[in-house]
Amino acid sequence: MLPFEPILFGIKINVHLLLEYLAFFAGFRYYIVLRRKSNDKISSNNRLSILIGAVFGALFFSRLVAFLENPEFHYQQGWLHILNNKTIMGGLFGGLLGVELSKKIIGEKQSSGDLFTLPIILGILIGRIGCFLAGIKEFTYGKETSFILGMDLGDGLKRHPIALYEVFFLLFLFFYVLKLCQKKAMLENGTLFKIFMITYFSFRFCIEFIKPNTFLILGLSSIQYLCLICLVYYAKTIKKGLVYARKKLYVL
Repeated sequence: MLPFEPILFGIKINVHLLLEYLAFFAGFRYYIVLRRKSNDKISSNNRLSILIGAVFGALFFSRLVAFLENPEFHYQQGWLHILNNKTIMGGLFGGLLGVELSKKIIGEKQSSGDLFTLPIILGILIGRIGCFLAGIKEFTYGKETSFILGMDLGDGLKRHPIALYEVFFLLFLFFYVLKLCQKKAMLENGTLFKIFMITYFSFRFCIEFIKPNTFLILGLSSIQYLCLICLVYYAKTIKKGLVYARKKLYVL
């Protein structure tokens, strides 16, 4: 039964919040483990500066993009609501911009994203399990549907369980990137992170069409416009990938 809110010692447990904290903890610990095992070419001081840039960029843009999902509604709710409301999409793109700005300031030329890729996927995956268990209390549910995968998420209606779709997508992406790590010596530095951003933002662009968004501009949500901006940002990488895929198909 969703939302899943077990009662322990007379206290209702916010499972979504617990899993959100677990996502941050697990993702960061995984990053530490990977960095210890890797031959990181970026110094500890520069890596710390990059992390700080990522955190501040993510904090700002996660709130900004969440506000833009429905500006009028969020404005009416007040500043406390605006500051508490956030979206992972804004966090990811804001973190990317924060990292790039930090690297320019400190003069770091090396690509820094690969080491973050698997920890980020793991963190989002854990967080999305929490979103699914929160049911309709989190705006990660889909439109009403008669599709076989439709579920009652807490309001008695059959809806697309978008958070669950994302969990399975992220599981596939995690193991795909993990497999690519075995060929990392053959890949250009930064490729893993670019693959993650391009595939995840493409997935989110598509899945937004089955989300009951009420604030749309020319039929698209603010998240979808952010996805398009991200894909334009990585246009050169996408073009290189398409050329490579075409060559492979030509050989076959």
